[in-house]
Amino acid sequence: MCKGLATLPATCLKSAKDIKHKISFLLQKPEPQAGEQKEVKEKTSTAAAAKRLPDATEVEKWKESFSHVIATEAGRLVFTGFLRSEFSQENIDFWIACEDYKKTQPSKQASRAKQIYQQYVEADAPNEVNLDAVTREKTKRAVENASPSCFEEAQKMIYNLMEKDSYRRFLQSKLIQDLCQKETCSLLEKKNCNWADSRQVLAGGA
Repeated sequence: MCKGLATLPATCLKSAKDIKHKISFLLQKPEPQAGEQKEVKEKTSTAAAAKRLPDATEVEKWKESFSHVIATEAGRLVFTGFLRSEFSQENIDFWIACEDYKKTQPSKQASRAKQIYQQYVEADAPNEVNLDAVTREKTKRAVENASPSCFEEAQKMIYNLMEKDSYRRFLQSKLIQDLCQKETCSLLEKKNCNWADSRQVLAGGA
């Protein structure tokens, strides 16, 4: 048993648990209305992200660039939780929908493109993203002749919006600060454990 843990500050000993609770809370989705069902894959991914905290390397990568945040599932889920707290989750949802759309089979592109347009792009859409009138109209015309690139301009605009606006606040958020504190506490814990183990070895060899 690692006796060095007793020397750690109380805030460090409970930080990992607190952070897990915060991430789990942020990633919670509203209860569906009658007749709606959550996808099993989505529930599984959310639960897994809540259980596994990102390590120091991941968090440092997130600080380097926005592209590192959305390049991994953990980064996207934590960033989605942050956007939900700011009531702007539709931006990352739209970006992910566009990424998935690029992999859609040609025979299904027309119907899927229409769904994405009606969900996120058209005026007064349920999850309308912030696009200028010109881009919105160009996207509408592109959807009429659906192709893998019909959302390219709109997706790029939303990506830039997240990168220049939300991402900066994300880096300054309490969540990221807590994740960094968790890594500091982990290092302290490791050092204390190694110190205690070394003393035990020395005592045993004396």
